[in-house]
Amino acid sequence: MHHTTDLRQARSAASHRKLLRRAGLIGRNLALIVFATFALFPIIWMITCTFKSDAQMYNTVFNFTPTLSNYREVLIGTDYFKAFLQNLVVAGGAVLVTIIAGVPAAYGLARYNFRNKEDIAFQILSFKFAPEILVILPVFLIFQKIGLYDTYFGLIWVYQLITMPLLIWVVRGYFEDISVEIEQAAQLDGYRWYEIFLKVLLPLIKPGLVASGLLAFIYAWNSFTFPLILSGFRIQTITITSLRYIASDSVHYGQVAVAATVAITPEIIACLFIQKHLVRGLSFGAVKG
Repeated sequence: MHHTTDLRQARSAASHRKLLRRAGLIGRNLALIVFATFALFPIIWMITCTFKSDAQMYNTVFNFTPTLSNYREVLIGTDYFKAFLQNLVVAGGAVLVTIIAGVPAAYGLARYNFRNKEDIAFQILSFKFAPEILVILPVFLIFQKIGLYDTYFGLIWVYQLITMPLLIWVVRGYFEDISVEIEQAAQLDGYRWYEIFLKVLLPLIKPGLVASGLLAFIYAWNSFTFPLILSGFRIQTITITSLRYIASDSVHYGQVAVAATVAITPEIIACLFIQKHLVRGLSFGAVKG
């Protein structure tokens, strides 16, 4: 009888623990759903506005008559896709140049000791925090003199001020965390210097390179001041093209919402595809020491 009572109590305790775990799991999922809804609400609201007419924009919330007129006006009635492709070329080219030039620079700052190395590294980083409006006027005059105004190469070049500093500093930390003995062992195995760099070091810094490359792409994709001043009628990025939906007497919020929704699509897709490397790259060093 005593054994039966203990067995019942054990089963009751196990069932109680199982209910607590299930309740905790449900509570955690509900909390995550609430947080995700809160975090995604601006995007949900923006997408909702794309289906509203100007007349329903101010007097409705979610109960309205959907319309595709905003999409027709933006995607068919204008050359928005041309600006989209031009922005893709400029932002992608800027990131490509940043990676080609920035990774060797980060390696040099991590591996070699030379005079004023830290001062140079800090000077590179300071470019990222300098207001763009401070340098835009002299850059504009220089570009007009040398023929780079309203060109792809000119925008890609000037974008290095906002893309390269971050990549250099992030990737430099990865290179510093890699032991020099790994390179020496590769040299003993007969690898040439470029083979060591491409086959040994680059795979080890991949998370940091992906994370910083994505952030550099986002900075270049969203840039407004540089293309506003340094591009004209031949090249216009989506940040500049979106201004046409803001009239002098009114704002077509539905069309602005369509332009913004299409504009953020590449960034969202890129984040979803490389989220594993992005998390590892951005969290690097958070739990060290």
